[in-house]
Amino acid sequence: MTAVPVTTDRMKFLRLALATDAVVTGGNGLIYLAFAGPVSTLLGPDAGLLRAIGGFLLAYGAAVALVAGHRTISPAATKAVIAANVIWTLGSVASVVTGAIGFTTMGAVWAIAQALVVAGFAELQIIGLRRSRTN
Repeated sequence: MTAVPVTTDRMKFLRLALATDAVVTGGNGLIYLAFAGPVSTLLGPDAGLLRAIGGFLLAYGAAVALVAGHRTISPAATKAVIAANVIWTLGSVASVVTGAIGFTTMGAVWAIAQALVVAGFAELQIIGLRRSRTN
């Protein structure tokens, strides 16, 4: 099957879903980088791990912003963002369930809350991709 490029008139919802994801993700990354110590105390994971996660989130947010910023949004790139968001969601839940990262109670609540937000972004991006392909 040939990929159908997303046209400008039908991509506003998708562009907004991607751009919002990019801003929230990048902002979260900046907080983890700038305030790793206090966030570590509050949430539980080691400050070094939070800095690494922050760097990843900052880079990922920039990549999602690039996808959102193209005149024609690539369906393949959008699907990659959706897949990454699903993986992040599942990984976040698994990290709480297994206790592997050492979350405090507040950290576990935060991890599940942000997993729900990321899952919401994935759902909005799926809806946006579908809308962009229909008349």
